[in-house]
Amino acid sequence: MRVLIVEDEADLADALTVGLRREGYAVDAAPDGATALDRLSYTPYDAVLLDLNLPDIDGLEVCRAIRMEPDATTRVLMLTARDSIEERVAGLDEGADDYLAKPFALPELLARLRALLRRDSMAGSAVVEVSGLRLDAARHEVAHDEAALDLTSKEFALLRYFMLHPGEVISTERLLDHVWDEHADPFTHTVRVTISNLRRKLRDAGCDDLIETVVGAGYRLRQVV
Repeated sequence: MRVLIVEDEADLADALTVGLRREGYAVDAAPDGATALDRLSYTPYDAVLLDLNLPDIDGLEVCRAIRMEPDATTRVLMLTARDSIEERVAGLDEGADDYLAKPFALPELLARLRALLRRDSMAGSAVVEVSGLRLDAARHEVAHDEAALDLTSKEFALLRYFMLHPGEVISTERLLDHVWDEHADPFTHTVRVTISNLRRKLRDAGCDDLIETVVGAGYRLRQVV
């Protein structure tokens, strides 16, 4: 899942980026509202962690702009030192899905993020089970028939995305949008190489041919009954 952090405090933005990437999220960061709106115009983020006190455009205005987009599904979690009831109500009324006052603990932020993503599908669920695989996002564990798989963070994120969309044909472009961040080079073989490594580890765990290549279209996670 791809997340945009909109935060002008560089230390906090860096800490959140590291923490979220360790959990398997693809993360980009914007130091101000204008940069955030620019990135939102061409990247389909699953969630935005949005500070209200930005140096240019107020976070409420950024949230308002997100909600004005047709068919907007991006979840917005406001992160701010403004913790009065009136300010929380204002943020929620402008379209925020949740509100977390600073300072906060990373485990709570991760739990709230999972809860927000769960509203649309099982994307925010900590535990996902498909085709004999059991993935626990909270514990960062994957197992098949009780045998644990040793996956890198990117392999874990890739498998989770497939498991959240079983049976769907997913293009390379879509994987780059939701599993990788802005630093991924679309002209490299990073997706193919990561899928190859993930397939090998799945085979070693007894999951033969679970990820299929659909020629000219992308990849699909087979649903095994």
